[in-house]
Amino acid sequence: MKFAVHTLVTGFVLGTLMGHPRPVSAQSPTNVPVKVGYVNARAILQGMPDYKKAESTYIKEMEGYQGEVKRLQASFDSSAAEFEQSSAMMTPTNRAAKRKTLDALQEKMQQRVQELQEKARTREGELLAPMRDRLASIIDGIRAEDHFAYILDIGSQFAGLIVSYDKSLDVTQKVVQRLLQAN
Repeated sequence: MKFAVHTLVTGFVLGTLMGHPRPVSAQSPTNVPVKVGYVNARAILQGMPDYKKAESTYIKEMEGYQGEVKRLQASFDSSAAEFEQSSAMMTPTNRAAKRKTLDALQEKMQQRVQELQEKARTREGELLAPMRDRLASIIDGIRAEDHFAYILDIGSQFAGLIVSYDKSLDVTQKVVQRLLQAN
């Protein structure tokens, strides 16, 4: 996949992103227009050579997790069916004890499923981290080379997520100081 960074036209597009119905002038403190770019990081990431290998590894590992979940579910379903069949012939005390055992088994299964889901998320992060780091480094380099103030990620689930920015434009401390002065 070819890597491309597109410049957004300052004014109308920036105004639209900021929710203004008409063009606004995006100016830096020195009255120089602010240059904004965007990328589709997801598409770039999926096109990277190592992505297919990482995806294959992930899918193979997930098949193992899914197999374990299916076995746990089958075991629980079997126990639940057995309970349903024999519950009419059980004493109330035995029925309550068996239901408690069944509830504990279900809770244990749900905990294991959650553990496997967390393990899958962690593993996905481990597999993608080197590619994400490399991509972030390249994006940041292009931002600096081409003098972009910001580069937005349009491929993110949070479209418009800033993936690289000119740190000299950060006014966080100035805002904090003003807030402290106002109190």
